[in-house]
Amino acid sequence: MTLTLTLVRHGQTTLNARRHLQGACDSPLTRTGRAGVRVTAQHLADRSFDAVYSSPQGRAVQTAAEILQHHPGHRLRIEEGLRELSFGSFERRPERTLDAEVPWSELVPAMLAGTHPGVGGGESGGDFMDRVRSVFARIVAAHAAPDGGATGAGRADGKHVLVVGHGLTLAAYLWTVEPSRLAALPNASVSTVEVSDGVTRVVQAGVDVAGHGAVVARPAPVPAAAAR
Repeated sequence: MTLTLTLVRHGQTTLNARRHLQGACDSPLTRTGRAGVRVTAQHLADRSFDAVYSSPQGRAVQTAAEILQHHPGHRLRIEEGLRELSFGSFERRPERTLDAEVPWSELVPAMLAGTHPGVGGGESGGDFMDRVRSVFARIVAAHAAPDGGATGAGRADGKHVLVVGHGLTLAAYLWTVEPSRLAALPNASVSTVEVSDGVTRVVQAGVDVAGHGAVVARPAPVPAAAAR
């Protein structure tokens, strides 16, 4: 039986639109962001989910709630481990202020490799990657087994789980599955991962359903080191 994970990045927020750093902090979805999420929600309307998970941060919860408008009866499961990376004292500051200290093209690979100590007193790469691996391992373990507790257990087409989170957190998980598939994830984008017979693979990464493009979805080179 195949477990399918549909990963959705939250919609565009005020800080996203301003190109300010937003990790542990939060800001509301913009009008454009809300419209984009509605497009993504409609795109996913025909999918049948067995469980729905979200980061506890408001922008992710708001995105998940919009998607659930098409899936009544589901309980939203909040997972602390799906939070975005904390940028410490750089939170809410323009992206260029962090780039002046450590370029994005250097920061992201070091975070994924688990070697970066963190910026501005924020979360270290090691802690971040341990958290990402742990939360997705829990989600997969809860639904990959035949009696994994999902409402659709036993369906011939397997189980389907929706996970709503953040750009770096979701991209980090995709990287742990297939290091060559590191991708910048646009707001309200959809990625798909399949788990079958103990093998996990990335089917799609960062499909820009809402057409938001690369706003706050900056690419970074793949780390030289393999996933731990």
